[in-house]
Amino acid sequence: MTRPRPRTVRRPRTVRRTARRLAVALLALGTLAPTTAVAAPLGVPVGGSGTPFTRPILRPAHHAPDEDCPLDPALAARLDAAIEQVRQETGTPGVTVGLWLPGRGSYVRSTGVADRATGRPMTPDLNLRIGSETKTFTVTAVLELVDQGLLGLDDPIGTYLDGVPDGEHITIRQLAEMRSGLYSYTFDQDFVHALLSDPYRPFAPQELLGYAFKHDNVFPPGTQFQYSNTNTVLLGLLVEKLGRMPLRDFVQERVVAPARLGHTLFPAGNELPEPYAHGYSNQTLSGDVEDTTYWNPSWGWAAGAMISDLHDLHHWAKTLATGTLLSPATQAEREKFVPVPGFGDGAGYGLGLFRVGGWTGHNGSLPGYESVTVYLPEQDATLVILLNTDIVHDGNEPSTLFAKAVTEIATPGHVYELPAEK
Repeated sequence: MTRPRPRTVRRPRTVRRTARRLAVALLALGTLAPTTAVAAPLGVPVGGSGTPFTRPILRPAHHAPDEDCPLDPALAARLDAAIEQVRQETGTPGVTVGLWLPGRGSYVRSTGVADRATGRPMTPDLNLRIGSETKTFTVTAVLELVDQGLLGLDDPIGTYLDGVPDGEHITIRQLAEMRSGLYSYTFDQDFVHALLSDPYRPFAPQELLGYAFKHDNVFPPGTQFQYSNTNTVLLGLLVEKLGRMPLRDFVQERVVAPARLGHTLFPAGNELPEPYAHGYSNQTLSGDVEDTTYWNPSWGWAAGAMISDLHDLHHWAKTLATGTLLSPATQAEREKFVPVPGFGDGAGYGLGLFRVGGWTGHNGSLPGYESVTVYLPEQDATLVILLNTDIVHDGNEPSTLFAKAVTEIATPGHVYELPAEK
């Protein structure tokens, strides 16, 4: 694929705003100030020794017979109107929404355009970049290593990887649940300028960590929550070391293939398989909106580089939320959701996934694309939202506004809502 010529860069009047958004990435949570609280005591290691868990043989996904039947027309019409209203208000070029409600039916709609230049419509079959939903795959890979007995969740990362600040005290669990205290490289101004000056260039994982490790840790491990892409990059390197293969190969062979996701990819570079939607972002040095389709996602790597489509994410939502690829004991550890300021009662962040409004899963955001993939155990329901912009509207990620609008109508007792940027 020919690399598009980068637009001429003007003065960096949006670098500081972009640094914040890249660091926050998908949860729209600000930096939490360090405190002097004592770190929580470590728990009992899970899977550090003993008999490795044998993954069950997976059979084709089974869905309720009525899952592919259409929703009640009146409900579908309300959803149509709400989605279009959010699309117009946020200026989103195109969006696809999939909602599966066993016992009530399903709803799949695409509206708007996939390519502003040609006017090609958004359709449900398109591939899009899924940003930090990648974390769900990377952490699943780590948890599979736990089930193999190759590591324990409460082992220090310093046992396996050298050079991590305070690595002798930061555990695998704390990395996966975003409580390590490590500075996120996406906050670093030098990183942001390097990325936006040439967004087509590749970044190596150790290069990303170099931007993070020149800063002091933000707080003692285990004492607070702060969303940091540095955590997941370290987990990716951990998978490579213990899995004895490149992360993208391990994820493909041990996570994507067993989950039977035929259109999910961990790219080597900036490739994006046909058919795909173009992405649009104002996270640029100039602040102008640009086509970011071919920006190299290697800067997100284990934390945000992957690609998928509506069909695969529909299946992945339940696989992730119910722990199909993991032992019951390890899945139980994954679902120990730590409360997060602003998330609301009963919500929180677990090991590479979150729970909000009763929905379990993750969302994703990187320049040009956003997504939400969540599962509601109480109703065996699944919601997937894919859109081709990340431009914030009144401090809110557009994906959050779409998910809130859909759930307020379809599952009013379980509304998906994340806090706005401050």
